Amino acid sequence: MTLCYVLINVEPGMEEKVLSEVRKIPNVKESHRVYGVYDMIAEVESGSLDSLKEIVTWKIRRLEGVRSTLTAIVID
Repeated sequence: MTLCYVLINVEPGMEEKVLSEVRKIPNVKESHRVYGVYDMIAEVESGSLDSLKEIVTWKIRRLEGVRSTLTAIVID
């Protein structure tokens, strides 16, 4: 399994809506709102690096209200 953490910035006032939508994505194992530079974090697990790329690019980044993301792929 391939695992990554996605840090997400969202439009002001869209935090709850985006968090709710992120939690509906089957490969998202956990997601939380956080304080700091980013608004939330999601733990995403998939069978391959290519599949992980598809989830982040086409399912998370395309959500209404998402401004930007930063992905950290786990290596061990």
